[in-house]
This record gives sequence, C-alpha cells and structure tokens, in this order.
Amino acid sequence: MLAQLDGLPFSLVYLALFAIVFARAQLTYWLGRLAGVGARRIGWGRRLLDRPQVQLAEQRLNRYGAPAISLSFLTVGLQTAINALAGAARMPFLKYLLAMLVGCAAWALVYSTIGIAALWAWVAIAAESPFGAAVIATLIVAAVVSLVVWRRRRAGREAPEAIDADEQVVRGRAQV
Repeated sequence: MLAQLDGLPFSLVYLALFAIVFARAQLTYWLGRLAGVGARRIGWGRRLLDRPQVQLAEQRLNRYGAPAISLSFLTVGLQTAINALAGAARMPFLKYLLAMLVGCAAWALVYSTIGIAALWAWVAIAAESPFGAAVIATLIVAAVVSLVVWRRRRAGREAPEAIDADEQVVRGRAQV
C-alpha cells in the first residue's frame, strides 16, 4: 500500500486519510451511542448509568469534552475509547462533529506528513537491520510506558483533592 501512496499529490493523500479517519470516528461514535441506548434499556445498565457519578461524568463530557475529542486523534489507543464514550454519553452530535472534524484534520495532517515519513524510515531500518528496528521499537515502548507510569503517579498524588470536590458536587454540597 505504501508504494501506491508514493508519488501521489499531498492533497490526495491528505483527503484519503481524512476520509478514512472520518468514517472510522463516525462509526465508533454511533456504535457507542447504540451501546449506550442498549445499556439504558437493560435493568442493570440503567441502574449503572443513572448513578450520580455517571450523570456528572456525562455532564462534564458534554460540557468540556470537545477539546478531549479533538486531542484524542493525536494519541494512540485513546481515540477509539473517547469517540465511543462520547456516543455512549449522548454528547450532542453537532458538538461532537465539530470537535471530530478538527481531530480528523490534525490526524490526517500528521499521518500524511510525519506519519508516512516515519513509517518509511521504519521500513528502511527494518530492511537494513531487523535487530536495530527491534531495539528502536523497544526504546519507544519503554519511553511510552515510562511516561504513562510517571503521569499516573503524578495524578495519584493530585487525585484526592479532585475526588473530594467531585464527591461534594455529586452529593449536592458544593460550595460556591
């Protein structure tokens, strides 16, 4: 497939990647929406989704979630989960669509420039030295894991204050 992209005009590659990510994000949102509707029709699903904490999370996602949706397109692994969650949480479609369009544009830009170049570089390294490619992949995975662990530890130290504030809002004791 990479050979087919080689030599095509940038605009054509960009538009093709934009269309692919657009279709994928829409499918994920609507599948999440469908799953949310289905869960609300089942007794245990309704009880779970009608909990005050879940209602608060839905309200916050609907109010502040648009930037998270846009930024999720620049991550690996979170994009699908956030798009599905937006659907399941019944985020208004227009708000979701606008945030998704920004994310799709960013994703297509990254993958039609840096992403394709990085993939070609990876292919060249793997062709020359499979061991070198494995070492580079291991270093990248180690860096990502280290970053995730560091952020979780940092968030764990800051979390008690945030949880207390959320619990007060849920229980109706928020002080303004």
